[in-house]
Amino acid sequence: MSSQLNLQQQFGSLDIYLFDQLLKGRLTPGMSILDAGCGGGRNLVYFLRNGFKVSGVDRSGEAIKHIRTLAESISDTPAENFRNESVERMSFADESFDVVLSSALLHFADDEDHWTAMVKEMWRVLKPGGMLFARLSSTIGISDQLKHIEGRRYLLPDGVNWFLVDFEMLEQTTEALSGEWLEPFKTVVVHNKRSMSNWVIRKR
Repeated sequence: MSSQLNLQQQFGSLDIYLFDQLLKGRLTPGMSILDAGCGGGRNLVYFLRNGFKVSGVDRSGEAIKHIRTLAESISDTPAENFRNESVERMSFADESFDVVLSSALLHFADDEDHWTAMVKEMWRVLKPGGMLFARLSSTIGISDQLKHIEGRRYLLPDGVNWFLVDFEMLEQTTEALSGEWLEPFKTVVVHNKRSMSNWVIRKR
């Protein structure tokens, strides 16, 4: 039991696919990391504890209050690194971060313009050579279970109404950004619920 608690204290609720990037050596201490749509910081505990320069944005003031308190309790990260603002309108300077994380955020886009605005803004603050790690819901593997609403909005099997991408859209966006794929495209289908895809690209 104590070993489980120690692991949770060290890694928090780190996304398993983000943990995979750690194992591959793409995330190393000293790197500057932005969590775009950070919530309460479930993906940031390890980075705060291990010498990364951590920042985050979220539209929820309560979430930012929580992550500031968490960061203060386990690191010397300045409170101003965590900002209550929208991902599509961030106040960070161009090319500020080695890594931008976007975990379970982009499928909450209002429409394609909103989705594109968030992606472009995350790309703006990413340094050349930096990595964008996005985990987002897609149509892949569950298209026959979706009810189309309008545009790229669908009703999923578990009743949520989300903006869904497909591989072609991500490929076209990667090309438009002049990015390059760091990982083969991967998707996990959660039975009778949703499909979650990984989009991991580098800024050339």
